[in-house]
Amino acid sequence: MRSMKNFLLLGAIVPAFTLAEQGVHQHDHDHMQHGQHDHSPSPAMSNLEHAPNQPDHVMDHEVLLTKVTIDQLEAREHDGSALEGSLWFGDDFNKLWLKTEFEREGGETEKALSRTTKKELQALYSRAIAPYWDLQFGARHDFELETDSRNWGVVALNGLAPYFFEVDTSLFIGEDGDTAFRVEAEYELLFTQQWILSPEIEVNFFGQNSPEHHTGSGLSDIEAGLRLRYEFTPQFAPYIGVNYEKKFGNTADFARQDGESVSETLWVIGLHAWF
Repeated sequence: MRSMKNFLLLGAIVPAFTLAEQGVHQHDHDHMQHGQHDHSPSPAMSNLEHAPNQPDHVMDHEVLLTKVTIDQLEAREHDGSALEGSLWFGDDFNKLWLKTEFEREGGETEKALSRTTKKELQALYSRAIAPYWDLQFGARHDFELETDSRNWGVVALNGLAPYFFEVDTSLFIGEDGDTAFRVEAEYELLFTQQWILSPEIEVNFFGQNSPEHHTGSGLSDIEAGLRLRYEFTPQFAPYIGVNYEKKFGNTADFARQDGESVSETLWVIGLHAWF
């Protein structure tokens, strides 16, 4: 009987030890797994791998981008025409701009017939200084047929003002110390995704009188336009509109002396495109 009891007691103790040993091993295993998880990178640490100061992020801004824009390619009433466009290439922060503007007035008199009133080219270095704002430096060349061509140094600030007005301001300094200042503003009003009305204005000031170039000191002229375009695609949009120009002060006096009108309103038709 005693041996039978000892056998039964031994049979109960052995399974208990076995279960206890399995529990210890399981606890050790869980603890090791928990330690492994503690050493794994947290989501915050993973995000740091793509922080802005990391090289792979910086490389995104070093991709060379290009864009060609034809703002206005138009025919104007009385056989006039105009071309305004730009080309830039660079990255998000640094760009090289080429801007051109050409205007030709038609007229009924021999003096006013096919007279080029503006023909200029600008080459500018542009640096982003704030979201949606660029500071630009460079040179401007005026192509003159009747007088000597002129060169200007350029300091410009352009960007997107509150309420989504596109603003471009430029200070020009000539070779002989002449100065000029230009302010341009444009707004786009969307009637639909295709129909867009674009009012714009340009104001020019000069620091001196220049009879040979038909410009006077102070407020020289204002040009305002209203163009309605239809975008077949965002890159291709014909338009129709009206353009108004008015000269002031000595600039108006020079125009009167040449037998020209100091104000003019013209219907226009043209094309806006970019690629």
